[in-house]
Amino acid sequence: LAHGRQIAHCGLRLQSARCSSTWNWAKSTASAADSASAPTSDSSPNNNNDRNPSPSVQQSILNQCSELHSSIMPLNTSLQGPLAKNSDKGTSLPFVFLVGNHSSGKSSFINYVLGRPVQTAGVAPTDDCFTVIAPGPKDVDQDGPALVGDPDIGFEGLRQFGPTLIHHTQLKVRDGIRNQDFMIIDSPGMIDSPVNYGGMVSNNNRDRSSSNSSAIMDRGYDFQGVVRWMAERADVVLLFFDPDKPGTTGETLNILLHSLGGMDHKLLIVLNKADQFKKIHDFARAYGSLCWNLSKVIPRKDLPRIFTMCLPVASSADGEAKSATTTEALDQRALADLHQTRDDVLAEVMKAPKRRIDNVITNLHDSVHLLLMHAVVAEDVRSRYSKRQWENRIQECSSLILGVGLSALGIHFDVPLQFTGGVVAATVIGVGGMHWFNSSKLKDVEEQLTSIEELSASFQRTHPQEVSEADEFYSAIWARIRDPLRLSLWRNGLNDFPSVSKSDVAKLQNILDEEIPRLRRLASPSHHGSKDK
Repeated sequence: LAHGRQIAHCGLRLQSARCSSTWNWAKSTASAADSASAPTSDSSPNNNNDRNPSPSVQQSILNQCSELHSSIMPLNTSLQGPLAKNSDKGTSLPFVFLVGNHSSGKSSFINYVLGRPVQTAGVAPTDDCFTVIAPGPKDVDQDGPALVGDPDIGFEGLRQFGPTLIHHTQLKVRDGIRNQDFMIIDSPGMIDSPVNYGGMVSNNNRDRSSSNSSAIMDRGYDFQGVVRWMAERADVVLLFFDPDKPGTTGETLNILLHSLGGMDHKLLIVLNKADQFKKIHDFARAYGSLCWNLSKVIPRKDLPRIFTMCLPVASSADGEAKSATTTEALDQRALADLHQTRDDVLAEVMKAPKRRIDNVITNLHDSVHLLLMHAVVAEDVRSRYSKRQWENRIQECSSLILGVGLSALGIHFDVPLQFTGGVVAATVIGVGGMHWFNSSKLKDVEEQLTSIEELSASFQRTHPQEVSEADEFYSAIWARIRDPLRLSLWRNGLNDFPSVSKSDVAKLQNILDEEIPRLRRLASPSHHGSKDK
């Protein structure tokens, strides 16, 4: 009831101005010029110059981030670190990534953003491809191999997911679309199949791996991994739900948990087609169901904001855009609130180019932290193994020296050859047996050092201050690299694992302490607390 009164209040206040509100796409049009003539602080050119860095500064920041990221990749390759191959190479343009249930309105929203029909919309699943929509001088379509093979657009990394995915991607270059400085990527609509998504909340590794394997076979490629790859590089991520399936699709919740985790700063959850509700309690039931399902995979009390909105359909005979249903569904005063929320989502979408700089710096910061912790903990484990290895070698060498010394004394003092020969034989057998025993024990030590418990002990030993302060940031980073680190140590073997020099650690620490704060100051808007850039 309170929400209904709020909608009605907003409708009374905004009815005349917002009932058919649409996003102001072209500021160069006459209507945009009229609205821009109002003396607002946001439309002031001087204020815009103060708030945002110039294009040349923005490009300089992007270039510096790329150089810094490229400089740490050799160390990552040497240590088989947590950073993905080509993670230092971004896409040619910023992009917005859409993911969600089938028939949740993703394609319709894309067409609305672009200002022309590009994607096919329908109630049933209409597309099984990842579609990259980019601005260009003329309409051109390219298949997946051409898209992934393009050295400039920036999607070569998708090759790691196999040929099935490559053949389920496509590029659409379109002229006359409204997003001239960023791309939009549409994803296949998620739909449940006869697969147990127990891995979504299961703590059993065997159940989880079985579920993931089934999910991969469901589409012929690692859909969860592809979504993660796209979302990590996207500047804005939109997760769509609709009233018919408000969060009840298991695959969608699985993606939210495993592929979109840690991306809250650029993730928008959208409940689309909200104009289909005929009664307020229908909306309350669907909204509550969505919140309930989200609470199962979001480990926090406070849920993120859910953008409830609707899209207009083709204009009617009198030229007025209407919502997807008739006015019997919701009063026009209530629709004003949905229109306002739609404009909020569109505003976030249009910020994608500006968010690219912040996202690139954030990605660099995250990558350096991951690699630094990986290197420090790995070096601690390797050094402990090396110490045990040298202790064994000292024991073997001491035994060998003792035997050789006794044999030399026997020869010097003309001790019977039987005694000298016995000492030599005992030395050879003893040292050989000791080497065999130490080697077998060393394997046990290696298994122990690479166990989860010992790796966690190494993390606590190398980060005592952060552990004592219960630093959640470092705890989250450790949770992300623990399993990849264990796999890397096991794959290489501690005996062959490369050492990490102090200069490597100092270089990574310098990027965190000096370079990234400097880039943040260059990219941040001017404010009273900012330093000279």
